[in-house]
Parts: sequence; structure tokens; C-alpha cells
Amino acid sequence: MAGFMKKEIKATFLRLLEERPYNQITVKEIVKECGINRNSFYYHYADLPALVEEIIDEEIGRFVREQSSFSSIDESLTEALSFFREHKRAAYHVYNSVNRDLFDHYLMKNCESVSIGYVNSILANTPLSEEDLQAIIHFNAYVCYGAVTRWLDSGMTYDIHEDFRRIFQLMIEPAMKQQGMTVDPL
Repeated sequence: MAGFMKKEIKATFLRLLEERPYNQITVKEIVKECGINRNSFYYHYADLPALVEEIIDEEIGRFVREQSSFSSIDESLTEALSFFREHKRAAYHVYNSVNRDLFDHYLMKNCESVSIGYVNSILANTPLSEEDLQAIIHFNAYVCYGAVTRWLDSGMTYDIHEDFRRIFQLMIEPAMKQQGMTVDPL
């Protein structure tokens, strides 16, 4: 029953978030829509930011579990951003809210997950120190984060999949080849 209630709270919150900005949604409204009392909401979540945090954590976890291969950074990132495309208005409402720092934190966490999987896949047989590997992972995560925030700022108006493919063809692959690393094609 608790799982069903949490699922209903999340679905109601996302539906409301598709309709209006984050700061215009209240716990009172969510519980009314769900037909539950406030105590039921607070049993599961400390507040609205905790609800947002759980939704984002679940999406990141789902992505990592379902990602069988990180052989292509652009495809991996496109899959990681599927939640944004499916809930475009909701994503914007959180992205443009007072809780932007929470959104940014989880966006970076998602970018790091993609970067770790991708770098570990393409550099699996390359002898690198842990320090160098971490530097590459961090750099890729920063590129990913910057590109995604630029895409969000543009209103998701261009093909980010193509953008990432080009970024990694023009920048990452040549740098790796220069260092004598083998690069699997994107």
C-alpha cells in the first residue's frame, strides 16, 4: 500500500508540475488530488524538495540499471535525458525554480554516471593511473553538464544527440588519440 501511495504522490506531483511552476505547488494541493491526508504525505517525504530528490534519484538509478552498454556517449546521454523530454514542462519548472541548486546537483550526478560508464567502457584496456582516469571522467562530466544546461536554456530546441556526437568526435577522440589511447568509434 505504501508503494502505491508513493507512486500516486509522485504521479500527481509530476502532473501538477506539467501544469504550473514548482513554487506554485503545495503539499496541501497534492494530498487533496491524491485523496490522502497531509500526514500520509509527510510519512513518505519531509517536504517537496525531498519528493523531487526521490524522483530524480529513481530516474538516475533506472538509467544506470537499464544501460547495458556505454559504448556511445551520445546515445547514453540521450537515454539519460529521456525523462526531460517526456516531462519537458515539469523539468523546466524545476530547472527555473528556487530549487535550481537541487536540480543542478542531480543533473551533475546524472552526467557523472554517464561519464563513468562511458569512460570505463572505452578505456577498459588502456593503462591509466586512477588519477588520470578520474580526470577524464570529471572532464567528460563537465562537458556533459555544460552541454545539457545549454540545451535546457535553449528550450530543448535542437538535437542534443547530434551535439554530443560532434563534441566527442571533434574534441575527445583527437585528444585521446594524441595520447596514444585507442578509441572505439561512437
